[in-house]
Amino acid sequence: MRTDADRLLDGPARRGRLARARLLWILTPPADATPDGRWLERVAPALAEVDVVQVRPKPAGDRAPDAPHGATVTGARAAADWTRAVLASAAELAPDRRPLVFVNDRVDVARALAGEGIDGVHVGDHDAPPGVARDVLGPDALIGLSTHGPADVAAALDEPVDMLGFGPIFPTATKGYGPGGVQRILGPEAAWVAAATSVVPLFAIGGIDLAAVDALDRVGRCAVGSAITDADDPAASARAFSAALASTELPAAP
Repeated sequence: MRTDADRLLDGPARRGRLARARLLWILTPPADATPDGRWLERVAPALAEVDVVQVRPKPAGDRAPDAPHGATVTGARAAADWTRAVLASAAELAPDRRPLVFVNDRVDVARALAGEGIDGVHVGDHDAPPGVARDVLGPDALIGLSTHGPADVAAALDEPVDMLGFGPIFPTATKGYGPGGVQRILGPEAAWVAAATSVVPLFAIGGIDLAAVDALDRVGRCAVGSAITDADDPAASARAFSAALASTELPAAP
């Protein structure tokens, strides 16, 4: 049986795996599911088919500081419980099949689970700033940051981040709404430019299904949520995305 030490990676090993990563799975459990229930058992086989998983339980209603329009953040208890359950499922995989595991929003949870195999945290506009996350988590943790346009990608050059999410690329029901509820769609061309200028791996996100992968051929990476999570066979869906992305080209470092 593997121990916690077997699933702890240092910073260079994590960043090396992230540099090769193509498919990020945003795992959002349904509100009525529990971490020890059958829902996770059904979707867990997809862990072996993705490179990165971001655990993102639905917001608990806690308002993010200075967040507009009543934006809320993931509750600490839900984030910790679900991330711990995902880590346990991932620990059953062979080391070369185990994805990097991030928790969404919660720097405190990432710190609490640092000895249990978590690889990092992904923060957004209204979460802890990347510099604070780096101070809390130290040099070995991976930090992801959400970006929503060229200015955000340029600003990220000065942040201690290891990867970027960029979107929404296509219409989505979950992210990318601005003032007045107007959704800001960036499109694949913007993702091409952003990926070419980013000094860290950039994952296109937002409304991406298998038919859209060809449009991201110059990005080479994407983040997918419901197209895997809600599929009849999550593992088969993830495998299909991975196969489609394998034929795309990763952008050269700028």
